[in-house]
Amino acid sequence: MKDNFTYPSEFVWQPSADYIDQAHLTRFIQQYNLSDFSEMLERSTQDVGWFTEAILQYLDIQFYKPYSQVLDLSRGIAWPRWVVGGEMNIVHNLLDKYIGSAVEQRVALISEHESGEIETFTYGQLYRKVNQVANALRSLGLGPDDAVGLFMPMTWEIVVAMLGIAKIGGIILPLFSGYGSGAVAARLADANAKALFTVDAFQRRGKNVNMKSVADHAVEQVPSLKHMIVVDNAGTQVNLVNSRDHWWHDLVENQLEIAETEIVDAEHILMIIYTSGTTGLPKGAVHTHAGFPIKAAQDMAFGTDVHPGQCIYWITDMGWMMGPWLVFGTMILGSTFLIYDGAPDYPNSDRLWEMVERHRITTLGISPTLIRSLMASGKQTFRTHDLSSLKLFASTGEPWNPDPWMWLFEKIGQ
Repeated sequence: MKDNFTYPSEFVWQPSADYIDQAHLTRFIQQYNLSDFSEMLERSTQDVGWFTEAILQYLDIQFYKPYSQVLDLSRGIAWPRWVVGGEMNIVHNLLDKYIGSAVEQRVALISEHESGEIETFTYGQLYRKVNQVANALRSLGLGPDDAVGLFMPMTWEIVVAMLGIAKIGGIILPLFSGYGSGAVAARLADANAKALFTVDAFQRRGKNVNMKSVADHAVEQVPSLKHMIVVDNAGTQVNLVNSRDHWWHDLVENQLEIAETEIVDAEHILMIIYTSGTTGLPKGAVHTHAGFPIKAAQDMAFGTDVHPGQCIYWITDMGWMMGPWLVFGTMILGSTFLIYDGAPDYPNSDRLWEMVERHRITTLGISPTLIRSLMASGKQTFRTHDLSSLKLFASTGEPWNPDPWMWLFEKIGQ
């Protein structure tokens, strides 16, 4: 199917005066007495230290111990040192600092399963669940610098597990949920992982996909790995290895809801995200507490203009960078994000538009490939749903061609 659009030579959308006035970019420009966006761009490239410090202040990034210098290039531009001497933990800026404030009662996470089950968590509820994970990991003898893998579907537990690892100063290893055992093993072994979170199975298009057996085969090849925490996600029967395997509901849910947040250097390793491995061995990109999460929030603020009271959903997996980006960026901004464990066109082709209407999604991260497939179905099912909450589309991973972009812009976005 191809829609015949007349492609404009100029911009197809202009923001209203009210939109401009409320935008993060406008607020940032005003806060730092910049004349316009062009001056902001120039300052951000000519004085990187100033811009970095301005972003830290704008996002209210808090430190346990203040840094003495925001950027040190004494070793050369290839070896920068950021927020020198600063001590922090990014979880403090995602959860801890909100406790006792109005944000504690605000919805942070909405989790929808393919089956239709929906679970909602406020910032306060996430804080307590993350503390339980932190206590569970510490009970296993895990702590700072220990790498812990995440081999799970997009359920709420993966968010809690990820933040729990960060809270104890551990290193997050997000793994794509569709990997085979060899790909999982290679990444766990490379990072010398000590533990792994997984699930028994997950549903895709109404059928169970086993993950525990893949995880079992993978960890057999990783001598450093001593613990596996398993979420009973699909109610399938699995084999637990004595002394190694632990059910989430036994290990985590009985823990205290209060836990100390590990104080670490601002450049302490937070996470290693591995490349796909299509051009050789997978390579791990190292991210720090004062790095990736803050850049995610800056991207989300300036690129997608997400605010408290809005809901952002990005169709992704935690094993790709947009999964952690979604979590860190949203929570630093004190907004709401949705994760969905299922196919976006199951059981019907309008599942995605159902979710937009149900959760009042304002910002939708989507791929050109998915839009092309929805166009090709020839079904105009989106017309039966109220999509008026949508204010912004975004995409990553591949370029657009004009037809699907204009279809999305005009048909869905109106």
